[in-house]
Amino acid sequence: MVQLSSVHKSFGARVLLDNVTWQVGAGDRVGVCGPNGAGKTTLLRMMGGLDEPDAGVIARPVGLTVGYLPQDGLSHGGQTLFEEASSAFQSLLDLQREMHGIEAKLGGTEIPEAEHDQMLERYSDVQEAFRDRGGYDIEAKVTSVLRGLGFHPDTFAHDTETFSGGWQMRIALAKLLLRQPDLLLLDEPTNHLDLEARNWLEDFLRGYQGSVVLVSHDRFFLDAVVTAIVEVGLRRLTTYQGGYSAYLTERDARLERLRAQKRRQDEEVARMQAFIDRFRYTASKAAQVQSRVKMLDKVTPIDVPPERKRVHFSFPACPRSGRTVIELRQASKRYGDLTVFTGANVLIERGDRVALVGPNGAGKSTLIRLLSNTEAPDLGERVEGSNVVAQYFAQDEATRLDGALNVYETLSAGSPVHMVPNIRNILGGFLFAGDDIYKKVAVLSGGERTRLAVARMLLQPSNTLLLDEPTNHLDIDSTDVLIDALADYGGTLIFVSHDRYFVDRLATKVLAIGSGDAVLYPGTYEEFRWSATQRDAPTTGAAPKPQRQVAPAKTGARAATAQRQHKAESRRQQRRLKTLQNRINDLESRIGTHEKTIRELEAEMVQPGFYEQKSAAEETIARHQSLMWKVGELMSQWEALQAEGGGPTETGV
Repeated sequence: MVQLSSVHKSFGARVLLDNVTWQVGAGDRVGVCGPNGAGKTTLLRMMGGLDEPDAGVIARPVGLTVGYLPQDGLSHGGQTLFEEASSAFQSLLDLQREMHGIEAKLGGTEIPEAEHDQMLERYSDVQEAFRDRGGYDIEAKVTSVLRGLGFHPDTFAHDTETFSGGWQMRIALAKLLLRQPDLLLLDEPTNHLDLEARNWLEDFLRGYQGSVVLVSHDRFFLDAVVTAIVEVGLRRLTTYQGGYSAYLTERDARLERLRAQKRRQDEEVARMQAFIDRFRYTASKAAQVQSRVKMLDKVTPIDVPPERKRVHFSFPACPRSGRTVIELRQASKRYGDLTVFTGANVLIERGDRVALVGPNGAGKSTLIRLLSNTEAPDLGERVEGSNVVAQYFAQDEATRLDGALNVYETLSAGSPVHMVPNIRNILGGFLFAGDDIYKKVAVLSGGERTRLAVARMLLQPSNTLLLDEPTNHLDIDSTDVLIDALADYGGTLIFVSHDRYFVDRLATKVLAIGSGDAVLYPGTYEEFRWSATQRDAPTTGAAPKPQRQVAPAKTGARAATAQRQHKAESRRQQRRLKTLQNRINDLESRIGTHEKTIRELEAEMVQPGFYEQKSAAEETIARHQSLMWKVGELMSQWEALQAEGGGPTETGV
């Protein structure tokens, strides 16, 4: 598919790749890993033809189509969302326009007979090409991908320039997935995706027919998608078969072997150097000295990456909170015409580890701001328990750091005295080493600021942490440091994260947000997904039911009311599913009837002499065209209903 031969790439004195030979085969799904600054993005850009190597060759087959998604910086405008996504099928849209143009001309009465026949033949050819290449499925494919990436159908007609930066990147990703290039190059494709969109993208990429090379700091995503890992480091590429977990095991074993080889080499070099130094001026040893000097000149030093120290520390001591930590009672929140919550009841108790999940825009960040008391509900109340010492980590926490302080001063300024000895270790765990700790905050990159903000949070005493996307801009190693710290945290944890591994490691409860409400599910995120699948299934089972939170029950009557609400909700859900299935069955029946008629018309159209009766031929062609569009419209409705019910879809995307 793509082959790198003796590739060299550097920026100034910093060499990223040196004499690298590597290839990606057809159907490969490769994850690119390595420390920040190792050259992962540069590798993708060279493979996509956006950058050129300083030396060596990157060979691509003639006709290879390549799609590249950068980390950010893309924007769209001038079209609606649906039109922009549909532009991935530009060649088919051109055929469609030609079909419509011919249809308009055929409706005229002044076309000569000979030209009319030629137009009918051309129309037949164009229509056949349009059909064979899936032109009638465009709407269904676009709808499926946009919905999978989290776009609501109500936004399909919105102008693309009205979408924010994160949604702009989703639009770009949607166009790439719809184009289906032979080689898909994705640089942090999950950065702007919520958990459900990530789950959908995992499934899509696992079934992708072309080759995929992607950079990601989400280890769960890598494990789910890729079949090999290529590590960028020490100016070369090293390939490991399997997912990220297998890569970690094999990499650690390889590094241990490499370090042992390095120790033996260093010992041998030291022995030869000692002999040379001892007998350099001894005439009887001159030949032996010269022999060892030549041997030293031929030694190629073994490069070993520096060993990353694991950071282990204890959180600053803080008194325990009461059993009730934070409670929202009948909380409502709106921004202008947008209603986010209507009468939400949330109860967080001591020791809970709650992940807030839901699609982007559902209100996760709003809810965590209400819980942290950063914002107040418009209606209802927030009640805080006794002895609660809370810390809130906002999405924009990094921008709040004092730019006049250096890295070390930022941590030491608010740190308890007994934690000061741990500051350097914590900074090392978040990639601040050596003179980096004396850099001014004002000159740090966005990723460095985020790492510093997370490190500062770990030094503050608290018994309740509220974290909104704390892993944004963190690499895998830094995320592991944070996860290990939070796993040992003895207080209450409430967080929003789109990192599936982070959620799986830490969450013991899930708070699902959407439709103006918040519903608590006991258990891990995997159990929550299974519960949701069972709940949406047409048949009833023993799936655990969500705990819709209300203010703490003080009487038996309130408990009975809650039980009746659960039963009513279950009955409503069953009625909804039955209605949904009836609509799906009706659509399938109508689609089958239309497709049968289409096959009959096509059999008629290929008969000899079909075009001799011009008026009859035109009528048949028009009917065939109308039915094809009708089937496409019905298929789009079928796809939407299947997605709503959680059923399988077969869109051919």
